[in-house]
Amino acid sequence: MPSEPLVAEHVLEFPGGYARTTGPVIGRFLTELRGGRIVGVRTAEGKVLVPPLEYDPASGEAVTEEFVEVGPAGTVTAWAWVAEPRESHPLDRPFAWATIKLDGADTALVHAVDAGNAKALRIGSRVWPVWRSERTGHITDISYFAPEVTKIVSPVRAEYRLQVGGSLLTFLEGVERGVFLGGRCPSCEKVYVPYRVFCPACGGPIADQLELPDTGTITTYAINNLPDPRAPEVPFVSAYILLDGADIPMIALVGGVPAHEVRQGMRVRAEWVPEGERTKSMANVRWFAPTGEPDVEL
Repeated sequence: MPSEPLVAEHVLEFPGGYARTTGPVIGRFLTELRGGRIVGVRTAEGKVLVPPLEYDPASGEAVTEEFVEVGPAGTVTAWAWVAEPRESHPLDRPFAWATIKLDGADTALVHAVDAGNAKALRIGSRVWPVWRSERTGHITDISYFAPEVTKIVSPVRAEYRLQVGGSLLTFLEGVERGVFLGGRCPSCEKVYVPYRVFCPACGGPIADQLELPDTGTITTYAINNLPDPRAPEVPFVSAYILLDGADIPMIALVGGVPAHEVRQGMRVRAEWVPEGERTKSMANVRWFAPTGEPDVEL
C-alpha cells in the first residue's frame, strides 16, 4: 500500500517589509517621483530609458550620468483591459494595464490607465499622470494615467422670441378662423400656401388672397419613431400635403391611420381643434386624416 504524501505548508513573509537599496539610478527616479517629476537616463547612444536602468539593455554598456525629465504626458503603445480588478490592483474599478511611451523617452513604462471603458482607449491614445497628494518615492506616487480631455459637455439653453411678419400673420389669422389662406401670383399664376406677399418664383407682388379647402393629397411622407408631443402616437407620420388648388405642398402630421398604411396619393382632410380652443397657431390643426376617397395619381 502506498503511503500518504507528507505535506507541510511554508510561508515566506517579511512583516516589516523587505528592505533593499535602490542604487543611484533608480534612487534618482524614485526621488523625482516624490517631487512630482518623471525622469529617464540617457545611454551612450543618446537614447532615454524610462524607467531608467543602470545598463543599456541593447548594448550592455553603462548609462551616462545624464538624467532627462520626460513627459509628463505620453502615448499608449499597447494595453490590456482588466474588467474585474483584484484586491492588489491599483484601482477598484475596471482599468487597463498599458505600456506608455512618455514624451521625450525612447522606451515605455507599464502603468494603470483609468479610461472609464475599453472603447475609450486605443493604441496611440494620449494619457497624463494623476499624482497622489502625498508622495513617498514609489511608482505608486502616480495613482494612474488618464486620457487627455478631448470632449466636454456644456449645458446649452437659448431663449428667444420670434415676431411674426405681415404675410405669416395673415395666414395664421386665417388658421384661427379655420381656413387656409394662399396667394395667387398674377404673373405666373401659381398659388402659394402659406400666403406670401411676393412670388418666390418670379419675385412679383401678390395681392390676391385665396381661401383654400382643408383637403389635399399626400405627396411624400416620413415615418418617425422618436416621440413628439404633437404626434398622436409613435410611430407617427409627417407628410407634405398638397392642398386642393395649391401649387406647393405644406408639411403637417398625419393621423387617424396606421403609419404603415400611409401612402403617396392618399387623400386627406385637416382635423381642427374646437373653435373655442384656436389661436394664431398651426396647432389648430391636430393632423390630416384620410378622407376615404380614391388615391390620386401624382
